[in-house]
Amino acid sequence: MSGTDLTQRDERFQIRVRNLHKSFGRHHVLRGVDLDIERHKINIIIGGSGQGKSVLCKHLMGLLKPDQGHIFVDGQDVVPLDEVEMNSVRRKFGMLFQQAALFDSMTVEENVAFPLREHTKLSGGRIRELVAAKLALLGLQNAERKMSSELSGGMAKRVGLARAIVLEPEILIYDEPTTGLDPIATKNVDNMIAETARHLGVTSIVISHDMASTFRIADRIFMLQGGCIVANGTPAEILATTNEDLRIFVETSGTVKFGDQPQAGGLG
Repeated sequence: MSGTDLTQRDERFQIRVRNLHKSFGRHHVLRGVDLDIERHKINIIIGGSGQGKSVLCKHLMGLLKPDQGHIFVDGQDVVPLDEVEMNSVRRKFGMLFQQAALFDSMTVEENVAFPLREHTKLSGGRIRELVAAKLALLGLQNAERKMSSELSGGMAKRVGLARAIVLEPEILIYDEPTTGLDPIATKNVDNMIAETARHLGVTSIVISHDMASTFRIADRIFMLQGGCIVANGTPAEILATTNEDLRIFVETSGTVKFGDQPQAGGLG
């Protein structure tokens, strides 16, 4: 499908990528990525280390420009946009970083309030109201005065998510959200992602190596390998794949086997 074919907006997909290429020197990271991100769904991108998952997500947010290709966000090709134009598109995105990336010198309340203070002219009282609402949504009502150094890994993820959603983005990107967490905290983060998608109606894009989490919450799974999307489908379709590389990648995790019946996706 050519770039011009995508100028007619399809409400099913919030982001559509075609023939995306990116090189760093002689290292050709993305080699013609085609990708359709479904609106209001949990879309999980899997693949080995160094395959370009984070590079791809940086392109979606306009943090990197491709050497070739098209990225349509709500029907608008964002590749030709200048920095000022791209800033308005970025307002649609929120991001939860792998290590939550909280400010150590700030309280939980101050961390979550930071985007509002930087990007809006709201009063201090209104900011406190919005922060309190987001913390309550994530079960953090009594954590406002805690310092980030006092938080467990799972709680830090929730605070990071509260900060990511405080500007009410339409799209949330999660970068390896369960890395370094124990099984209980991992399941709590999975529930957090699914509940956020359900309650806020956001489009979720998750970069993950965690196959148990992936098959627990995904509506759609994409495998990035060799700079291309080599397989995509629902969890059930992925488990029925004949792609040998995908089968090896999934089964090596030891948590999911082909022939298993996946649980329902994050939105039921």
